[in-house]
Amino acid sequence: MQLIEETIKRGKTAIMLVPEISLTPQMVDRFSARFGYENIAVMHSKLSQGERFDTWEKIKKGKVKIVIGARSAIFAPIQNLGIIIIDEEHDSSYKSDMPPKYNCKDIAKYIARKNDIPIVLGSATPDVATYYKISQDKNAEVIRLTKRANNSNLPEVKLVDLRKEIAEGNRSPFSTELKKLIQENIDNHKQTILFLNRRGFSTFVMCRDCGYTIKCKRCNISLTYHYKENKLKCHYCGYEINNISICPSCKSKNVKYFGTGTQKLEEIIKNEFPNATTIRMDIDTVSKKNSHEDILNKFKNENIDILIGTQMVVKGHHFPNVTLVGVIAADTALNMEDYRANEKTFDILTQVAGRAGRENQPGKVIVQTYNPENFCIQCAKEQNYDMFFDTEIVLRKQLKYPPFCDIIMFSITGISKEETKKASENLYKILKNKSDIHIEIFNPMPAPIDKIQNKYRWRIIAKGKLSNKLLDTINSALEEFYGLKYKNISISADINPMNMM
Repeated sequence: MQLIEETIKRGKTAIMLVPEISLTPQMVDRFSARFGYENIAVMHSKLSQGERFDTWEKIKKGKVKIVIGARSAIFAPIQNLGIIIIDEEHDSSYKSDMPPKYNCKDIAKYIARKNDIPIVLGSATPDVATYYKISQDKNAEVIRLTKRANNSNLPEVKLVDLRKEIAEGNRSPFSTELKKLIQENIDNHKQTILFLNRRGFSTFVMCRDCGYTIKCKRCNISLTYHYKENKLKCHYCGYEINNISICPSCKSKNVKYFGTGTQKLEEIIKNEFPNATTIRMDIDTVSKKNSHEDILNKFKNENIDILIGTQMVVKGHHFPNVTLVGVIAADTALNMEDYRANEKTFDILTQVAGRAGRENQPGKVIVQTYNPENFCIQCAKEQNYDMFFDTEIVLRKQLKYPPFCDIIMFSITGISKEETKKASENLYKILKNKSDIHIEIFNPMPAPIDKIQNKYRWRIIAKGKLSNKLLDTINSALEEFYGLKYKNISISADINPMNMM
């Protein structure tokens, strides 16, 4: 805000980017109080077409001095730009998963360079690749904030080994320690945030007699049970069916629910803490317009005891009365097939810990895990970014991952399983035959989730240093592939993808 004020004094304008729509209302309130609402334009995907057009025209005609928004706000037609600020720059939502698969940070750097203006990347857990590149860049400066806002202390973080809890007969999602602290908070009229990065009631439904798991008929993925609607839903394509009580395979009635999602957690809390007030924030509760804002305001203004949520609740929110954060399952991201698994785990644990004790009240964080000895969980406990970075960057260098190389992921999708496989093999041959291609190309393989929306998915991963010559070679290979004229095959190439699934 200080930087933007200086920029406006010089007659210039500013773009302020945030990763999540849910952060935008909080940001707009702060900026409106300081700069006046009439000087601000807000851009994000939840705007209607009419609102989007009016906002675009307002910006284009120079009626605002500050544009605040999510990823797409970087394209705002703002005149006389003086600074770009990207908050929570480590967040994967700055990279688009949909074509064109642009990285908002790359676009911002290009605009900043073209206009000869500063760009500020802010984060408590900087992206490992970005931080490494900046440490090597003579024109970049690293500014460290060594104190928390209001000089509040960092919360105390405690790891709970779930293996010991199970050995002691505790099958509840809450460890003994967490349960005790939640009750204390309720008694003392303090607020608690419980973080679980899985929505729904149960993560999969299986027959205990024959082992049959209920899967989406369009995607090769387990359906998630949603308690309130009594339906099984696919979180990839939206396919849903009524809940089942008899196994479709062996006709057994021994059908059980496994895993815990945010819906189930909410039900368990109501049973364990009947006097507590709760509110839930996940994709299922924020589908309506302004629902993000309504939930956050309700939690804050009505002093609701417990906020349950997915990663939406961990980023940037400021709740003065929150003194306890519980991470129900810290290992979710660790088990992903992604070279960023350690980084994502460290980021999310450090970020969620930052929601506790933000005023002059001591904060506590309970992290429940099956891997307490894992280095990224240990670093998150200490909230020590340098220790994490120093360890992770050595691993990245040894394994040739960004920032020491670039990853190009070719995704091949098709209606026929055999045709998709054959197309992948043909693209692989074309890439291998390019004599001027200086990259390591791995054999085509089915994607970790090999079918989504009735389309089979294969992928080819390549590693190398990105250059104009390499991009020309890739484009030439793709053109040669298109010449094969597959009717039901689509292909996309993604540079340094955020989602490896």
